[in-house]
Amino acid sequence: MPRVNKSGRRFLQLIVTVLIISTISFGAAQSPPVLAYSPAEGLRSTAPEQQGIDSQKLAEALDGIRQRNMNIHSLLIVRSGFVVLDAYFYPYDEKDLHDIASVTKSLTSALVGIAIGQGKIKAVNQPLLQFFPGRSIANQEPRKERLTLEHLLSMTSGLDCKFQPGELTLRQMKQSQDWTQFMLDLPMAADPGSKFVYCSGGTHLLSAIISQTTGQNELEFARQTLFNPLGITEVLWPSDPQGINHGWGDLRMHPRDLAKLGLLWLNRGVWEGKSIVPASWVDESTRVHAKTSMDSDYGYGWWVKTHDPPFAYEAVGRGGQRVTVVPSKNLIVVMTGGGFEPGEVRPLLLPAIKSDQALPENRAGIARLAEALTAATKPPSSHSAPLLPEMARTISGKSYLLETNALGLKKLSLSFASQTEAALRLTFVDNHAEARPVGLDGVPRISPNGRYGLPAAVKGWWEGPQTFVLDYDEIGNVNHYQIRLKFNGAQISVEVTERTHDVEAKFAGKLESE
Repeated sequence: MPRVNKSGRRFLQLIVTVLIISTISFGAAQSPPVLAYSPAEGLRSTAPEQQGIDSQKLAEALDGIRQRNMNIHSLLIVRSGFVVLDAYFYPYDEKDLHDIASVTKSLTSALVGIAIGQGKIKAVNQPLLQFFPGRSIANQEPRKERLTLEHLLSMTSGLDCKFQPGELTLRQMKQSQDWTQFMLDLPMAADPGSKFVYCSGGTHLLSAIISQTTGQNELEFARQTLFNPLGITEVLWPSDPQGINHGWGDLRMHPRDLAKLGLLWLNRGVWEGKSIVPASWVDESTRVHAKTSMDSDYGYGWWVKTHDPPFAYEAVGRGGQRVTVVPSKNLIVVMTGGGFEPGEVRPLLLPAIKSDQALPENRAGIARLAEALTAATKPPSSHSAPLLPEMARTISGKSYLLETNALGLKKLSLSFASQTEAALRLTFVDNHAEARPVGLDGVPRISPNGRYGLPAAVKGWWEGPQTFVLDYDEIGNVNHYQIRLKFNGAQISVEVTERTHDVEAKFAGKLESE
């Protein structure tokens, strides 16, 4: 579940608060944009001032993000159908796909709506068990028989699905042989519809239902009905052992394609004059169906803000993934990151939103914004790397065998050939191996072919004579690890934290016999 109980969760509330002021100041709500170009061929850009946004203030916002060392990867603003800001921050490269995490849930909701519109699914009140007539299901009882598609969509299934600690039920599901069966077999903990409980595994059941009713897995169905019409050609969507795509997360897309989805929703499912998602489904999915006791309530896969005008909603994923839509302002904000709080970006961004009308031309502001966009892509300045401690020479090139651990690491070694760069080699229990350069001068070294073929950035430093710290950033795969290695003779102790998941792991190892 995204961190909706902290400042990241408050991003929508805070952006809405300022937009309340802008609504009062700038006039009545606008109609969705009617574009004079084909967005499927690529979203077009305009100067920010043409859409009532101050380019100088946007430049200052980008500078502020860099000065605060936020681990944001991209920031995209679309107003009235035109891109006014398209920023990418080192080490993320716009050419790479990006894990959108639980933003995937909003996509799954859209595909359910399309399937209902096509008559492949009858309605949201269809009982869950009707979709799996050939399965023998454990813990079957009247409450489970009343569980419907709508309960899964609104996170009110009543299944005994535990979010804490660390999405426990999701982890257990992924360790099972048949993920769909695992979720269907869960006992009931409450009456369906009675309580909001964030449950990623429940959204995986929606993916299984799409496969069951359309004869295609979710990715194939999405390509045919959603991605291809929108001109979205490059995606990556993992699947479970039975070929069911991860309905709750792990979909990888480009930020500009996420903006297309926001634009589709802003236009109530219509794309270039054609209905892609039924307008009634857009309305239903962004209407509150479950009270959460948080700042945002829940629709069908979307977080909905209705406590204060103007009405707004967003797709939310861990690590800072966001697609925020404010219909009355024709505004879409897309963010990706590797562990930052979007609420920290808000006070930097919002001063730029000046008017619903075009502002005077601002050549100096445009030039200043261009400089800021270029600066955002640059690596940090290097510093003089300190002399290596004696331990670096002692362990260099030697392999350490590790205890069983949650990361699946089996073996690691470090080689220190110079004062400014080291070499890291990791071997996993499935015998997959990775070799990564490690910057010792404060600049991460980016290397290709990480998980799903995406790059990773790694830097490190000696924290003391026996302790070496690795900063291992999977960039587009979101996960950002800090790995503390303490060497003591033939023994090694390992402490791992991951900034987007609140994950911690501790385990030991020993020198591999030569």
